[in-house]
Amino acid sequence: MSDRTALILLACALTLVVAALVGVGAGYLARRDHATYPTALARAAVAFAATLTLATALAALGR
Repeated sequence: MSDRTALILLACALTLVVAALVGVGAGYLARRDHATYPTALARAAVAFAATLTLATALAALGR
């Protein structure tokens, strides 16, 4: 495995971890705001997807 491939895989893994943390944080804050569990899960999913979309857009822009 080349260094470039390893760096790309590391960046992908880091992006997934950050997106998961953002999703968990959004779900937690939604529950703290007395949202129902399905609503909190939906907000967490939207935040996760938005983070991945933003990371993909930034990666495509920097290319």
